[in-house]
Amino acid sequence: MEGLLPELDVIRKDFPILERVLDNGQSLVYLDSANTSQKPQVVIDTMVDHLERHNANISRAMHQLGAESTEAFEAARDKVTAFIGAPSRDEVIFTKNATESLNLVANTLAWATGDLAIGEGDEVVITEMEHHSNIVPWQMLTQRKGATLTWFGLTDEGRLDLSNIDELINERTKVVSLTWVSNMLGTINPVAEIARRAHEVGAIVVVDASQAVPQLPVDVTASGADLLVFTGHKVVGPTGIGVLWGKRAVLDALPPFHGGGEMIETVRMDVSTYAGIPHKFEAGTPPIVEAIGLGAAVDYLGHIGMEAIHDHEKAITAYALEGLATLPGLTVLGPLDATQRGGAISFELEGVHPHDIAQVLDSRGVAVRAGHHCAKPAHARFGVQSSTRMSSYLYTTPAEIDALVEGLEYTRSYFKLS
Repeated sequence: MEGLLPELDVIRKDFPILERVLDNGQSLVYLDSANTSQKPQVVIDTMVDHLERHNANISRAMHQLGAESTEAFEAARDKVTAFIGAPSRDEVIFTKNATESLNLVANTLAWATGDLAIGEGDEVVITEMEHHSNIVPWQMLTQRKGATLTWFGLTDEGRLDLSNIDELINERTKVVSLTWVSNMLGTINPVAEIARRAHEVGAIVVVDASQAVPQLPVDVTASGADLLVFTGHKVVGPTGIGVLWGKRAVLDALPPFHGGGEMIETVRMDVSTYAGIPHKFEAGTPPIVEAIGLGAAVDYLGHIGMEAIHDHEKAITAYALEGLATLPGLTVLGPLDATQRGGAISFELEGVHPHDIAQVLDSRGVAVRAGHHCAKPAHARFGVQSSTRMSSYLYTTPAEIDALVEGLEYTRSYFKLS
């Protein structure tokens, strides 16, 4: 199949879990990578090696282990900086996940002064397809500050309705926050185009790139974002580690999020002064081994090549869409053009609850997600409470898509659908 990674069999051998035989004797078919990706052996080995040979706290211990741990942690920052095309390593901040990154941004904007201050009469713009982690923090911010939350609606095809962009993003707009790739609909959004309009009115742009960074070549400067977040566990890295990238001018202007060790310049009983970025936003002992694992993960993806991974995702997604289209009563939510979407495909099967679909598929070794995928407003837009979602990644094969389609055919017969 054109577009597939040429060494797919070799790549699959890098992921030990893909050899797993489940309790029911079925071989694992893992189609839940938008939820969390599997981890290559190099990431596992890197983390184990650090814990076995170099474990120590960073930036504190004046001994060899402390120096080695600090060096490895900061090397991970360098790797992430290069992977996303950030202009400076100081602009890359480690958090525990994308949710914390977004809450950091929303809360520090609530406390900001000067040009970044938000108050009554100001507006924050999001979209109807956002993950809850890019909705709830902005609700909390606008409610606390007396500002107004507005949003882009969705077309019937699952794309952003940009017909009113000039009215929605206006002189009252202070922040535009949107997902680059929808975790439910798979839609790839024109973030640079939206950022241009936002910057015309002086608004800052926050991009949730959690689903984009794993599968698209990402250059933060070209994206038009002022702040961009993603999470490690979706880019073949570990859980417990996330990234916030921001333009230096914006990060310098924001106040600290958490207070504690490492984020200070000096502390007196009556007042403290704060360190510069990135340390201003990294209070306390960070997720050290997780950051080092993330560094190994982006190294691994970089070695394969993000253009090649993106081509693979498009090919597998197109094959999946073709297979799903053969099933009577199945409706895909979101764009049907594989070149315009990511690898997450949510769908309905008429007459069967998503949880039942997922359980039947699981009995055949096929792992998918069922529910609202932390995207209740997007589901409501399409008049459904929940959906089933399959999601591929660089290790997904056409045979696994065949197993999904066969499993769904079995599901139809199991529930005696006509």
